[in-house]
Amino acid sequence: MTFLKKFLADEAGATAIEYGLIAALVAVAGITTMGALGNSLSSTFNLVSGQMNNASDGHL
Repeated sequence: MTFLKKFLADEAGATAIEYGLIAALVAVAGITTMGALGNSLSSTFNLVSGQMNNASDGHL
């Protein structure tokens, strides 16, 4: 019975789970942000590439 009381009172596992959940949340936020940034950069590079192609053809 003493083992069960100690086991239920031990919060080390709960702390590890909380840190794991925080790390997962940070990872999801980072992936979402990087995905949006990647799309924005892709659009910017495509715009610049198109303008450079037009400039090299003599069209401004």
